[in-house]
Amino acid sequence: MNIKNESKINNKKVLENRAAIEHRATWFYLLLDEARKEGLDWDSFARRAIFKCGCFHGNTNFNDIKNLKDFSNILISDTAEKVFEAETIELTDEKFILEFNYCPLVAAWLKHTDNEEDISKLCDIAMDGDRGIVSTLEDYNINIHSTIASGADSCHIVIKKRNNI
Repeated sequence: MNIKNESKINNKKVLENRAAIEHRATWFYLLLDEARKEGLDWDSFARRAIFKCGCFHGNTNFNDIKNLKDFSNILISDTAEKVFEAETIELTDEKFILEFNYCPLVAAWLKHTDNEEDISKLCDIAMDGDRGIVSTLEDYNINIHSTIASGADSCHIVIKKRNNI
């Protein structure tokens, strides 16, 4: 298996948050697995639902942002930074580059399947939530350059002002 998702963090609060995210990722995987058994294609409904969820959160939690710094402060709390071992690579008025070096969703999915294609697809569908959040921000766009679920060492995400995409 090419997917690597290792962490050395042993902080109780971080581990509790990771466990909660893993629990939800397990729901997600098991729901989609049952849907597949019923003959449903994940893309036929899951992407739309997750995107709508992102839009809900974008409209609820990100409606007052004025710039990418505001966005980053809401998206990456101190706890989230530790849970995902997130690192801000660049944060300017024009661009926010973020790397996640650990993914609790991938950790959960690896407990249920070793199908790398499924894990990569689950991740991309889950990222539709982030795409939904950013879609509610009229000035910004998101590009996901790499993911742990597709075998990269980190998830590399770039959010830019639309005129710079």
